[in-house]
Amino acid sequence: MEHFILNAAPILLLLFLTITLLQSGIDKIMDWKGNITWLKDHFSKSIFNGMVPLLLGTILLMEMVSGILCAVGTFQFVASGKSNMAIYGAILSAITLLFLLFGQRVAKDYEGAKTIVIYFIPTIFLIYLLQ
Repeated sequence: MEHFILNAAPILLLLFLTITLLQSGIDKIMDWKGNITWLKDHFSKSIFNGMVPLLLGTILLMEMVSGILCAVGTFQFVASGKSNMAIYGAILSAITLLFLLFGQRVAKDYEGAKTIVIYFIPTIFLIYLLQ
């Protein structure tokens, strides 16, 4: 419990990213066809037209690895008070969010892009805390 109290902010932010990214990845796995259908229409007038399955698979992999690294980082923080996995998870999470932001901007979905920024801010704060 001592390690949790001393590292509450990074642990809670890591849990936030773990939940956000793993849930998003699991949703993509559970409704792959629905996501593909929606995204093909979403990107139909962009440079990503025709590449949706590859890009969705890439984002899925990035989200799952980011979420797993954040989960491992959380466990390490609680167990030992230190975590090298946390910084890797936080940085990969930020990169994943930048990819999502780029996709939203290319699709001219500016409201969707604003939503990504809401997740990006605490992620950058986490990276700051971990350095």
